[in-house]
Amino acid sequence: MPPAGGFERVKYKRNLPLRGPSGVVILAGVLGVCGYGFYRVGKGNLEKRELGREKAWSRIYLVPLLLAEGDRDTYRREQAAVAREKDIMAGVPGWEAGKKVYHKEGLRGPSRIVVL
Repeated sequence: MPPAGGFERVKYKRNLPLRGPSGVVILAGVLGVCGYGFYRVGKGNLEKRELGREKAWSRIYLVPLLLAEGDRDTYRREQAAVAREKDIMAGVPGWEAGKKVYHKEGLRGPSRIVVL
């Protein structure tokens, strides 16, 4: 016969402990981190745009200086080339350093042939 008071209840229910935060808490955390990340990306884009604008204006302001520097360099190189030509061609009678060696006008000069 059964014992007095009956048999004890059958334990069929799973008794699992709570492990970690709930799904809502995780979702809120992910949305918070993503929101902060998008905020930082937006601020970084504004900063990058401003730096690009500053770089463009600095280049615009430096163009005349760079052109003048290039012109000075070209003039210096041309003068050095004429000086080298004088040294090399010193023994040739009638040679003028720095002068064109072709005496004829090309097709772009006055002797252009016009065909109608």
